[in-house]
Amino acid sequence: MLSQLSLKTNSHSELVDITSLLKETVTNSKVRDGICYVFVPHTTAGLTITENTDSNVKRDLLMKLNKVIDWNDKDYHHSEGNSAAHIKAAMVGFSLTVFIRNGQLLIGTWQNIYFAEFDGPRPRKVWVKII
Repeated sequence: MLSQLSLKTNSHSELVDITSLLKETVTNSKVRDGICYVFVPHTTAGLTITENTDSNVKRDLLMKLNKVIDWNDKDYHHSEGNSAAHIKAAMVGFSLTVFIRNGQLLIGTWQNIYFAEFDGPRPRKVWVKII
């Protein structure tokens, strides 16, 4: 089963929790034991798994990425002006694989799955394949 999730990001750089959308997709698939592949078809966004209880973790992650990969670096050559977003997305990655057991995503107690926006706000897609 291939599904598409549609998102609308609200900030230039943000982490959007998509865990509940993925859990709903798994439930609707009726797959009891398998694999959930999640993929972002964008070059300036990605996916990550991180802590779900302290929002400062998300804030710190974005803050450090922004410090290390400066949006205004004058050495970039990419003509669209969003090289920093491409670099961040390449570093974070465009896909995740999560196991499914007993019809549930098998993630840790403190883990959630996040869509990482690096060049928003804008409409985005996430593709989900459940096997």
